[in-house]
Amino acid sequence: MGKFCRKRLLHFGLGMGIAAAIATSPMPFTPLSLFPFPPHSVAVAQSAPDALPLLEQGLTFFQSEQFSQAATVWQAAATAFNGAGEPFHEALALNYLSLAYQQLGQWQPATEAVSSCLSLLQLSQGKRLDSQRLPILAQALNTQGHLYYALGQSEQALTTWQEATALYEQLEDREGAIGSQINVAQAMQALGLYRRSRQTLGEVERALQGEPNSLLKATGLRSLGNALRVVGELEQSRELLQQSLTIAQSMRQPSAIASAQFSLGNTARAMAQKALVLNDSQTAEAEWQTAVAAYQQVAELSTSPRIRLRSQLNQLALLIDLAQVSEAQALLPDIQVQLDELPPSRGAVYDRIHLSHSLIKLFLTESSPDSTLSDRNLREIATGLATAVHQAKTLQDPRAESYALGSLGHLYELAAQSQEAQKLTQEALMIAQGIDASDIAYRWQWQVGRLMKAQGKKPEAVAAYTVAIDTLQSLRQDLASINPDNPDVQFSFRESVEPVYRELVDLLTDPNEAPTQENLRQARQAIESLQLAELDNFFQEACLDAKPIQIDELDTTAAVIYPIILPERLAVIVALPNSPLRLYTTFVAQAEIDSKLNEIQQEIGRQAGRNQVVLQNSQQIYDWLIRPAEADLKQSKIQTLVFVLDGQLRNVPMAALHDGTQYLIENYSLALTPGLQLLPPQPLAKEELELLTAGLSEARQGFSALENVEQELQAIQENFPSELLFNQEFTQINLQEIINSSQVPVVHIATHGQFSSQAERTFILTWDGRINVKELDGLLRQKEQELSRPIELLVFSACETASGDSRAALGLAGVAIRAGARSTIATLWQVSDQSTAALMVRFYQELAQGEGITKAEALRRAQVSLLREGRYRNPYFWSPYILVGNWR
Repeated sequence: MGKFCRKRLLHFGLGMGIAAAIATSPMPFTPLSLFPFPPHSVAVAQSAPDALPLLEQGLTFFQSEQFSQAATVWQAAATAFNGAGEPFHEALALNYLSLAYQQLGQWQPATEAVSSCLSLLQLSQGKRLDSQRLPILAQALNTQGHLYYALGQSEQALTTWQEATALYEQLEDREGAIGSQINVAQAMQALGLYRRSRQTLGEVERALQGEPNSLLKATGLRSLGNALRVVGELEQSRELLQQSLTIAQSMRQPSAIASAQFSLGNTARAMAQKALVLNDSQTAEAEWQTAVAAYQQVAELSTSPRIRLRSQLNQLALLIDLAQVSEAQALLPDIQVQLDELPPSRGAVYDRIHLSHSLIKLFLTESSPDSTLSDRNLREIATGLATAVHQAKTLQDPRAESYALGSLGHLYELAAQSQEAQKLTQEALMIAQGIDASDIAYRWQWQVGRLMKAQGKKPEAVAAYTVAIDTLQSLRQDLASINPDNPDVQFSFRESVEPVYRELVDLLTDPNEAPTQENLRQARQAIESLQLAELDNFFQEACLDAKPIQIDELDTTAAVIYPIILPERLAVIVALPNSPLRLYTTFVAQAEIDSKLNEIQQEIGRQAGRNQVVLQNSQQIYDWLIRPAEADLKQSKIQTLVFVLDGQLRNVPMAALHDGTQYLIENYSLALTPGLQLLPPQPLAKEELELLTAGLSEARQGFSALENVEQELQAIQENFPSELLFNQEFTQINLQEIINSSQVPVVHIATHGQFSSQAERTFILTWDGRINVKELDGLLRQKEQELSRPIELLVFSACETASGDSRAALGLAGVAIRAGARSTIATLWQVSDQSTAALMVRFYQELAQGEGITKAEALRRAQVSLLREGRYRNPYFWSPYILVGNWR
């Protein structure tokens, strides 16, 4: 199943509780949430006295992360209570037992335990018994919700947690209700109910803000702040965590103060990672320092050895990332002493693994430039990991054992001891597969692939990588639901998922071997699967359907070009109709490619940009992407080029590529798609062109006025039947109403908008607010559900990609695919000029001619008409218009 990774975001048992402090796991996908029920939280008759201590003993084991021991004790307690005829005590023990089994990844016993618990409670109904039964039922529903969620059954989880919330409210248990509502919001997020999820979290916040200052309020705000960090709302997360800290300080509660500081450190770390993605190094540096300071305060204040150690481990990792080697080294002795003093637990195992990862980075940094680990370094790290393996075995914790063994295998991989590395990795993989932990298994499958590649065993390496990608695809919803910027889980898409696909393509397109059609087909599939994975990661949910389509099924005059940037070369796969796949390889370092792409991106989107730099770089990129395939394209009489672009290539308009004589747009119609797997169905037959137009010309919400929007919309209205929402009328509610009631096939929106690699920063501006990319999905897809005629074409004529964001155009693709329109036209940068009106009117005129003129050809003709006007020859004016999706 491999589904339990989600559970760490959620709250267990009876509300948020008083039993345990918040802690963070150093390993990916490892739940270590609150265990919020005190031993005497449920009032039941005090019989079967010999078994009652077993409940508390199991709780002690669980809170110390000794889950197998907790399960053994609670099983014994359940058996004893059954023999004594104590159904409520037995139900409570079974509920706890299910939680322990869930932690161990034993899904069938977990299911059986909670089902038995609920059956016992069902048999013990009656008003006289409700005071004993209902509190246990609320816990059991919460536990069952976690199980459903872990197994990927998000709808059942949502329903069950809603029942739990209602029951907690009936019992006037504020702690339980708040914790359960946060769970409800997480389930909604997993189901793509973004607005409802945020509304639920908002209700929790309002309820907490209405409470007087108390430990409950501090804990609730902290839990809510952590939940908001997970869904990427970092500013709000920080605000609520700061409130939690202020309350804890006013109450002089050291444990609550340390927990709030710890969470603030995690949010600062997430903000640093996000700033880094946006190339904002100054903000990233400041946030890293904020995180380091927060972790230092936790280490000084915390009375909890676990939180103190984990804050220092997080601080160590940050110091190493910041290249503050001496400060990192100064932390090590204290960390090692604390580790040695910890009793065996899952957390202690993960702490040792976390330390080993940091030590590898530290020692490699110290050993630069040869970047190898010394024998002494290897022994030190191996000793710590061997201890982790031993403790995991003692705990009978297969999940922790798999992580420890696989990490030890990685250490031997770095030491080039491939035989031992392979043995350990295979053992780790077998354990992960034995508990259906696919989220761990793919890592070891990937590791096997690297080991096989290092040994020159290419077929075995390809097989291992292929299985790893298959496993990743089975995990789409789980990986997508985990925020890559969330340091609680130490998960990074760029580091932990993307390389698997790229390394497989690297193997399959080996320039030292003649490419086979099977290898090229598999490489193309991997490229498209990576595009799909990137979009899942962008939205933090797997909501995009993928159906493979052959190119000649779509258009016999179109070629699809798949460039992928590899470390030492650019591989370009070209799919021509009714022809074998072709591979063209250019040996050029990734750093040089990135440099050229950065140069052209910085200049082409400015009217005063250096035209000569743009031309030189556009010719270089043409030579890399198109020149090798020129003859084949001409021989096949290709009319349309469809690009499945990789990385920063998405930020460069393909129309502006230049062969030394002409621009690419002068010879071919152009389109982009994240992959043919994602293309919508066949386009509708051409009918009289009708439009819904909307736009803003006035300055709103800090955005400047768009003086030419009124002229653009007026010109469209004069030429085509259209409805108009302009300025004050252009609100989200009005747009929703017209879209729901209208049959128009084209929606044209002229307003400020931004595309970013971050979904929450991808939006369009309305008079009264912003429509986020996820809300746009709800607006437009509702029409598709209610009416038989979907939106044929969605146009954004005044948008731009976020400045400094190297993957900003991912947001453009996300909008295009998520909106549900068959085709989307958008701009890579905003052209504030009369040329936009001229181009858009010409585009619609060409499109209205009827059959034979595809959307891509209509856009090409409009762009070329602008290009051939002397004052608009600069690519700044005509090249930013991008067609994404179905080009016909």
